[in-house]
Amino acid sequence: MRWLFKLGRTVHAAIYRFSGGRVGASIGGMAMLILTTKGRRSGRVHRVPLGYMMERDSYVVIASYHGSRSHPAWYLNLLNEPKAIVQVNSVRIAVIARTADAEARERLWTCLITMTPWYQRF
Repeated sequence: MRWLFKLGRTVHAAIYRFSGGRVGASIGGMAMLILTTKGRRSGRVHRVPLGYMMERDSYVVIASYHGSRSHPAWYLNLLNEPKAIVQVNSVRIAVIARTADAEARERLWTCLITMTPWYQRF
């Protein structure tokens, strides 16, 4: 089943990228971006579609991994190399990732579940 999820994510990222975000820019009412990271072990480029929200001029993505206790690979990649690229619609932007502190995490989580209540399951 995991391979099916990975295949769907790969197809989504490809369609989003090649359509300039015209297809796949929103899922379940949440805006989507494509995060490009460098694999911490392989060194290969990895692209993953993620829901996001804005906090001032920052893109906020949630490393919930569907409520799992482990972190998603893209988050571990960012811990190893925080320089990444996000694509929002057709615009690609170089970013430097950082993990939110406890205070910011609480505030952002409240905003997230207000915007997208289905995240409460996680």
